[in-house]
Amino acid sequence: MVIGGVIAFCVLLLVLAFLVPRMSRHVERGGDSVLGVGQRGGARAPGPIGRLLSKSFGKSRSAVGKSGSTGRKGRGKLPF
Repeated sequence: MVIGGVIAFCVLLLVLAFLVPRMSRHVERGGDSVLGVGQRGGARAPGPIGRLLSKSFGKSRSAVGKSGSTGRKGRGKLPF
């Protein structure tokens, strides 16, 4: 369920970053802050479970960032 939500958010952010690059930064920051809360909460779990939960939210944060930057980069390459 969480994986599907992250994928859907990345696709939405990619399209939004391509269409309206300035507005996409606010959406990206919002998603990053939500995933940051999950990452910090997962890191509080003991032992290897905490590292696993923290790592999964960290990977999701980096995917959201790459999705937004890729959309803005694609928009920048347009000839008009």
